[in-house]
Amino acid sequence: MTEEVNTTGWDAIDLEVTKIYGEQEPKHYGTLIPYALGGNDPLDGISAYKSDEPVPHWHFVTYGFSELYDKEFEDSDVSGYGFELTFRLARAMDEEEPPAWALNLLQNMGRYVFSSGNIFRAGDYLDANGPICLNSDTKLKALSFIEDPELSAIDTPNGRVEFLQMVGITVDELEAMQTWNTLGVLSACQAYMPQYITDLSRDSLLQVESIAETVHQGMEEEGSNTGYLFVGQLGWEIGKKGWLKKTPDILKLGAKQAGIIGTLLQGRILKGKNLTLVGSDVRVMFEPGDHPSCVVEDGEVRIILDGKTVSELRQRLQPQESKFDFPSLEGMVVQIDKTEIKDNDGNVVEIIG
Repeated sequence: MTEEVNTTGWDAIDLEVTKIYGEQEPKHYGTLIPYALGGNDPLDGISAYKSDEPVPHWHFVTYGFSELYDKEFEDSDVSGYGFELTFRLARAMDEEEPPAWALNLLQNMGRYVFSSGNIFRAGDYLDANGPICLNSDTKLKALSFIEDPELSAIDTPNGRVEFLQMVGITVDELEAMQTWNTLGVLSACQAYMPQYITDLSRDSLLQVESIAETVHQGMEEEGSNTGYLFVGQLGWEIGKKGWLKKTPDILKLGAKQAGIIGTLLQGRILKGKNLTLVGSDVRVMFEPGDHPSCVVEDGEVRIILDGKTVSELRQRLQPQESKFDFPSLEGMVVQIDKTEIKDNDGNVVEIIG
């Protein structure tokens, strides 16, 4: 006798999607070997629906970030990681099969979440360090996340599930989201990006004057909503403090993120807000204050900045290899190292700085 599999979580997702697409049979892509048994794909499945409104596109829906079967996570209010991803991708009228790269991208998001435990929320962004469609000339090189405009959050027997839509964005749009906020930038772009459909062929929407003005005004009035920034190249080297020889502490940054850090400091500190850089081995917290200083406590670096020092940092933090100090921050220097951009095989494809 075969034991019946509990699919209540899966069925709840199907029910919600059916409200939009009725009896349409989606293109569904499952996994042969479950991730728990050594398979390469963490998501149990991905469905792709055809939609013609407001323009022809594929609407992808994942199955696997939430609990599809029996309840296993301790949190009874949330199913699994609490969300499923969706992705809307522009489709040619004669296109009958969704592109494989989009399926791989969604599975890569699964690998990131399952391996790191970090979850996505509406308003998040992610630098892809290259085209979101590998080996293409698209200008979309990052992703942002917003609530799916058609799929509302649902309560399943295993807990609540939100539908988060991935949106492909350009590098300058990513920087605008970092220096203002993701949802504000996406809202400003909505008239030119209906239902936040990703179109690989589009240019940056910041070239539209009205959008650029809205973003600039938001940054000036509200500052940056980015309180934490994960930095791949972040280090802190403690200098020597002896009587005969003293060397300064060194804050080490990568050239790729140096510029955006300077902009973020301006958008946070000058608005009375903190900015924390999070690296693999150290956390560096910048705080507003009247007297610039630097303190190391319990493995965390706290740097107090006033307006003058922020302006100096904003000018000096550029994507170029360099090393410099500040009179107002005695005993500390900033070192900017080159950044190597690598492909999936570990090959260096670009050097910044």
